[in-house]
Amino acid sequence: MKRKILFCATVDYHFKAFHLPVMEWFRKQGWEVHVAAHGELELPYVDRKFNLPIQRSPIRADNVKAYRMLKAIIREEQYNIVHCHTPMGGVLARLAARGARRLGTKVIYTAHGFHFYKGAPLANWLMYYPVEKLLAGVTDSLITINGEDYRRAIAGGFRAGAVHHVHGVGVRTELFAPLSAEEKRKARSAFNYTAQQFLMIYAAEFNANKNHELLIRALAKLKDKMPEAKLLLAGRGSLQEQCRELAIQLGVESQIDFLGYRDDLKELIPMCDVSVSASLREGLPLNIMEAMASGLPVVATRNRGHEELIAEGATGFLVEPGDVDSFASRLLLLHRFRETRARMGASALERVKGYSLERVQEELRELYKPLMEVKDEPSYQYSRSYI
Repeated sequence: MKRKILFCATVDYHFKAFHLPVMEWFRKQGWEVHVAAHGELELPYVDRKFNLPIQRSPIRADNVKAYRMLKAIIREEQYNIVHCHTPMGGVLARLAARGARRLGTKVIYTAHGFHFYKGAPLANWLMYYPVEKLLAGVTDSLITINGEDYRRAIAGGFRAGAVHHVHGVGVRTELFAPLSAEEKRKARSAFNYTAQQFLMIYAAEFNANKNHELLIRALAKLKDKMPEAKLLLAGRGSLQEQCRELAIQLGVESQIDFLGYRDDLKELIPMCDVSVSASLREGLPLNIMEAMASGLPVVATRNRGHEELIAEGATGFLVEPGDVDSFASRLLLLHRFRETRARMGASALERVKGYSLERVQEELRELYKPLMEVKDEPSYQYSRSYI
């Protein structure tokens, strides 16, 4: 019988953004690939897709329905491997796969950034830490994507079958690469920007965690010193209109372009001068890796994901999440000193090579292989013990 793997996450665009290469690899190995998530996207390399009413909030009643649906799917399809992602996708899939795991299914969970971390609110620790520690006991392979989470899982006694650290989801260095001065000029012209403008880019959903307000306030402090600066904000989200209103209030609306959802970041990012990020929490952010692969220095807030990628003073700058003045001063420095931008961008390019898609794919293949080489198929002899 053809072997099958189920990928589960809260929303289906998570797979489009991060995991298509892994799904393609499984197909090439002769496996049947299924996806369970909220959404109706058509995804390549997928043999069957289930639209579940999973919600990000753990207290939504729809999650109970999603759990029941997922449990029935796992029981019916008899997967060899279930690989789950995102907090709610990870919780529901591991709960739903408990019975299947006792019968031979292997369960993998990738933590894209634990919600409990150094400096996290106490409520996060009280809610998420006990859940993750408990569910590690029904996980064959727990994958972390940054050093802090890996050390936390080991020190915290998370009793997964194995705990691993991989270098993120992998940046596609063949798509994101530095441009020559002439290539950059042409790219900017195509998007109606000039070679003289100082372009900063942030690709992120407009939500509280991404903290766009910090960037807008930092730009407002620089509007007279950097009149040719432009902040490009790629993404959508519930706080987008609020950010527009703040830009108008602070008199910088003409210096900010709200680009909406974009599927052309591989053209937009390399033509810019600096990558910025104001997020409060990150696991290992792909947008920063893509900017570094494009040869851009980075100014970002201090959190575990940014700290793992950005070497202070070498590939960019790190500032505290609420420090508008420091963020503005770092941007002004990079604006005024072209040589510093170039040096930091070259260092960023060299540093990000360790996070390439090729390296991450190899790391994942090494983790998958022992779980794929089980001699016997899962033995689904159903009884009341299947829960």
